[in-house]
Amino acid sequence: MAMEPPYLRIAGDIRRRIASGELAPGARVPSTRRITQEWGVAMATATKALATLNQEGLVRAVPGVGTVVAESGRERPRTPHHGLTRDRIISAAIALADIEGIAALSMRRVATDFGVSTMALYRHVPSKGELVRLMSESVFNGEPLGPRLPGWRAQLEREAWWLWGLYQRHPWLARAMSALTRPMASPHAMRYTERVLSALKGLGLTPTQIIHVHLALLGYAQGVAAAVELESQAWQETGMTPEEWMASNEPRMETIQAAGSFPTLSTLFGREEFDLELDTLFEFGLARMLDGVESLIEQSRG
Repeated sequence: MAMEPPYLRIAGDIRRRIASGELAPGARVPSTRRITQEWGVAMATATKALATLNQEGLVRAVPGVGTVVAESGRERPRTPHHGLTRDRIISAAIALADIEGIAALSMRRVATDFGVSTMALYRHVPSKGELVRLMSESVFNGEPLGPRLPGWRAQLEREAWWLWGLYQRHPWLARAMSALTRPMASPHAMRYTERVLSALKGLGLTPTQIIHVHLALLGYAQGVAAAVELESQAWQETGMTPEEWMASNEPRMETIQAAGSFPTLSTLFGREEFDLELDTLFEFGLARMLDGVESLIEQSRG
């Protein structure tokens, strides 16, 4: 009789701990690093064990926390047919996309979570495309907290960080909204646009320049936010945090650097410790973009 692969034995042990209640919904499961220490296996084996549990719907990755036990296999409580409303469908779709990504969203999947037929959903929402539009409209319903700040730069910083917060809470949003080439008729999102445009009004910029500044800032935020979604997907697929992934790849990176093929890159990272944090990257890039806007305003007034 063939021996069970190590990753299946590990997955089985964690599965039993979940079934017994030792690991309750929301509780952290052993990380890949912890698995390598407890079971004496390689990082790749630990990763495969968590990926197996993820595929079974027993665990899920939570950015900033780690891999945790899913809430009843990630399924939300089923809702009776008579309780189905458009608002409840939108809320359920947002919750699904927040956890599993926009690729997992379908009318059939949402209907299954409610325990109804797909046709029952179509009575409230005509298509998946319309559902995504309604989801985007819903999460844009709000504005930055606190009073409006004086000065165009402070106002743009406030709006940009508010937008960045939306993208972090809803990683699917950046890909769902093609705001640059095919903007949606979304009153809530348009209120964000209105606030940005009003901050740039009366500074000597032409209408075209004002629109371009708005779209450039929006495009920058969406571009960095795409990494949030990719990281969320990678975390779910591998079960590894960014730190664990970097640690598992250190030997390969050191081998490449030792070859001397990338002297500038090796020199930069050898001088000081570097941790890539998306918040820090967003802050740095936003400041440089606003420096450019300031230069543009000065030119228009000159």
